[in-house]
Amino acid sequence: MTTIDVAVRAEAELGEGPTWDAAAGRLIWVDILNRRVHTYDPATGRRTVRTTEQHVGAAKPRANGGLVLNLRDGIALLDPDGTLRTAHHEAVPGRRANDAAVAPDGSLWAGTMRYDEAPGGGTLARLAPDGTHTTVLDDVTVSNGTGWSPDGRLMYYIDSPTRRIDVFDHDPGDGRISGRRTLAAVEDGAGLPDGLAVDADGCVWVALWDGGAVHRYTPDGRLDRVVELPVPRVTACAFGGAGLTDLYVTTARTGLTAPHPLAGALLVLPDAGKGLAQPAYAG
Repeated sequence: MTTIDVAVRAEAELGEGPTWDAAAGRLIWVDILNRRVHTYDPATGRRTVRTTEQHVGAAKPRANGGLVLNLRDGIALLDPDGTLRTAHHEAVPGRRANDAAVAPDGSLWAGTMRYDEAPGGGTLARLAPDGTHTTVLDDVTVSNGTGWSPDGRLMYYIDSPTRRIDVFDHDPGDGRISGRRTLAAVEDGAGLPDGLAVDADGCVWVALWDGGAVHRYTPDGRLDRVVELPVPRVTACAFGGAGLTDLYVTTARTGLTAPHPLAGALLVLPDAGKGLAQPAYAG
């Protein structure tokens, strides 16, 4: 039986994007709708909270310190001294940032979606370390989990309403993707796929929004593990801790009329598996 512990008893409206910052020994995660960037050090219990001026879809560590933020109106760089600089400005009325991930080459892949979740209203874009911004997918509804295989040659991606975890061929040299196909589909009644994490065995762990669970899929798309959680709106997951063996899971309480006491908390599954070291944004 899988142990489920509470790492941070928060009441996030829309907790998202857990990321292990190896250099600092801490977990970074966001509350999108409350405009907050959280950090948590499991060794000491120390927490920090920073409020942003806009809805924040994701926060990832940078190689030289600070964070890169996926904000409503574009992507920003937060320097170690607290200075916030715009890396790419793209304000679109009715649209906001959502999940993001850093590729093996140090580029940021950042997703967007419309507040009303209109079909095709979102995108997936790549911000290269030199600041070059390229829209990779422009017909996305709710851009969510993105991750890479251990060798970097496959990219996994979720556009939640499709109910699929898709896989692309990924060129580690130039970041190009091709050959989109379905790795696995989430069955009706099991919730919508949201954030994802890839482990050292190449398996894909997927958070299920309104599914109250995390699923693990093998590299050939077979569902081989289901971890049920006490809250329905499970948003994303990431391996962390000193040995990358603990799976951290973000949750949400938005839209729930009678939320579970742990809705919005940061949960952790100790010794759930073995994660991959995640690169920092190289820009």
